[in-house]
Amino acid sequence: MKIADSKPKQPRLQIMKNLIPVVVIATFVLVGCDKQKTAIEDTRQSTKNAIDNQKEAVEVTAKEDKKQVDVDAAVEKAKIEANKVADQAQLDADKQKADAKAAFEKARVDAENK
Repeated sequence: MKIADSKPKQPRLQIMKNLIPVVVIATFVLVGCDKQKTAIEDTRQSTKNAIDNQKEAVEVTAKEDKKQVDVDAAVEKAKIEANKVADQAQLDADKQKADAKAAFEKARVDAENK
């Protein structure tokens, strides 16, 4: 019976011997795949970080641009107000000049009639 028991073990032993290189190769393949997956994940994370940094830069630039637009708008409003005040002062002066001219003309007419 020992002979019968030992014969079936030889094919199992042979199968095990053939299976060991397959398992070793599979392990290297899986390790290689894990390295590739890790590299892909690292690249993905780096890309996301770069995009996040760009988004932050865009946000900062937009805030600065908005502040500058507010400053520019305030300056423009001040210029418009100054021009309005200057124009109104000129119109008031023209009005006074017209009143003075009219008063002069009336006085001249009155003087000529006397």
